[in-house]
Amino acid sequence: MGHQALTLLRVRGIDWKGIGYLTSILSVFLLGAIAWPKPDDPGWHLWALIAGMATSICGMGFRYYAHLQQQAEVRRAETEAREAMDGRASSGGAAARG
Repeated sequence: MGHQALTLLRVRGIDWKGIGYLTSILSVFLLGAIAWPKPDDPGWHLWALIAGMATSICGMGFRYYAHLQQQAEVRRAETEAREAMDGRASSGGAAARG
């Protein structure tokens, strides 16, 4: 009885989480444009708006960076598991034949 090779098809599709973050960043700019202070508004309104927009965008960037790190960890674990299975299959086959 021979061993049948298992082929994993890995398709890299659209990163929907990344598209979601880009959409959120666009919405921050659109909402910021609507909320932009008028000339007679207090000066601190502008700085508060800019700070709020900047922190929101930074937060989305941090979350996306964490998402990319998590994806890299999953890929490393899959690679380690595949290598372990390959090693076990090749050593198991040699022991069974010996």
